[in-house]
Amino acid sequence: MPPTPSSPAYLRKAHESASQSNLDTSPTSANFTPSDDDSDDELPMLRDSDAYELQPIAPREGDTARDDALQVPGASREDAHLLPSPRRFSMDSVQSFELYTPDEDKAVRRKLDRRLVSFMALLYSLSFLDRSNIGNARIAGLATDLKLDSQQYEWLLWAFYITYILFEWMTLMYRIVPPHIYISLCILSWGVIASLQSIATSFGFLLALRALLGIGEAAFSPGVPFYLSFFFRRRELALRTGLFISASPLSASFAGCLAWLITKVGEHGPLSPWRLLFLIEGFPSVLVAVWAWDFVPDGPGTAKWLTPRQREVAVLRLREERENAEDRVKEKSLTGTAERRRVNLREVYQTLADPQCYLTAFMFFSCNVAFSSMPVFLPSIIKDMGHSSIKAQALSAPPYLFAFVVVLATAYLSDRYGTRSIPIMLHSLLASVGYITIAVSGHYKASNTTIRYLALYPATAGFFSAITIIIAWTINNQESDSKKGTGMAILNVIGQMGPLVGTSIFPEEDGPWYVKGMGICAVFMLLVGILAAVLRAVLQRQNRKLKENRSGSYAGIPLDDGGETSRAENKPFEYML
Repeated sequence: MPPTPSSPAYLRKAHESASQSNLDTSPTSANFTPSDDDSDDELPMLRDSDAYELQPIAPREGDTARDDALQVPGASREDAHLLPSPRRFSMDSVQSFELYTPDEDKAVRRKLDRRLVSFMALLYSLSFLDRSNIGNARIAGLATDLKLDSQQYEWLLWAFYITYILFEWMTLMYRIVPPHIYISLCILSWGVIASLQSIATSFGFLLALRALLGIGEAAFSPGVPFYLSFFFRRRELALRTGLFISASPLSASFAGCLAWLITKVGEHGPLSPWRLLFLIEGFPSVLVAVWAWDFVPDGPGTAKWLTPRQREVAVLRLREERENAEDRVKEKSLTGTAERRRVNLREVYQTLADPQCYLTAFMFFSCNVAFSSMPVFLPSIIKDMGHSSIKAQALSAPPYLFAFVVVLATAYLSDRYGTRSIPIMLHSLLASVGYITIAVSGHYKASNTTIRYLALYPATAGFFSAITIIIAWTINNQESDSKKGTGMAILNVIGQMGPLVGTSIFPEEDGPWYVKGMGICAVFMLLVGILAAVLRAVLQRQNRKLKENRSGSYAGIPLDDGGETSRAENKPFEYML
């Protein structure tokens, strides 16, 4: 007995026949003609009014894509998934026109940049300011008032990074706790603790506060690039990470100018300059935490500052990035509800066993030797070049401003050309040259401090830029949110051990030349470039294997076991080089 038009068997038959017919269709043709083999399948001909036809989707008033699929007689909405959906056969360029226009895509991306990325950059600048201002406080009277020697000062730096490392696992909390709650609590915690440093009366008290500050910032900072991946595509992420990370050199330059101003004012005030410094730079975070509660969205479908249509486009922009069912956005998110939040333990274990994660982590470790040492020691290094404390505060700003511009340019070009390893190798080499120049000048005790000061520029820009691209590269090469979160946790647990080395390589006794510290930074930055080259070679081999094993595909679109196109709805995943 032949299948009836309303039966599931009929619908499956329609699916198979339409899929086969599509193979014989010209890419530029909207219509297809069933083959002779299908003549007895009871499929309606294309000239019939009820015929199902593969054609470019153009929204029709009062209609939806799924309603189009129901044109087969007797098909119910529950059976509609059995029919071949035109969207499944669309390429990226066509998908944009199916669901939203390029202008809508650009408008949403710009609004996310102006609102979300700018706000995350503000938060990171506050956190970086609160962790690194101890370097400015040191030459503003902290070491003298609390009678700190060089070893005690190192312990203040270590205390922050030890707890920072121990609580890196909290990156995964972005998938469990709604981000607007989680981020607000993180900001509030470090703002209160940073402000309390202004009332420290002993080394022990300040040590405890620095340890608590590390917990508050570990819960926030490492997970922000992961959080941004909820809103941006893979090839958009480096620039957004660059905008976020560039807040650190910008805030460092601002900190130098602010420290100079506070030191000038504090010299004639009731509070010591270093106490005023901690208070003025720490308390604004408390106020921003209140703002963050209402401003920070939990996902692209819940951003209050986007219009309903923009929220829909923000979700649809990422649908091709969602490789796994548990990571896909619910249809309800188009109307404003939040995404499903859970951690896939199987993917967590897969990521923990992935060697490439450890290569990026050791690159991050090497960068952090320089990244952690320069901001907290730069004022002292410049002071030991023969400048006064106040002038050293001011001279520490220009290298960071230069780094800010270079980071943005590097991130933009990295996204534009779709490469991560080349910018890392380039900047690691430039940074090494900068550090070697300072070390050699110090070894020969060169009297010209201008060369040593100018060499700080490529050194500072180098490690800031390399860190930006390393973070983006780690997220780019993980296929799901659970893997991204785990990859970021590995990156930071191993990478943040670098500061334990970096914060101890510039002892006061090595001044004013600091040959050993500069030489160590040069070696580690050169190692970053070598590891980037190794990882590039590994990923090239992985991509070749993926192409060789990609046999089950339909017109370049992966098929699942049932013969339907995969959920990814775009070209197969490849590692970014």
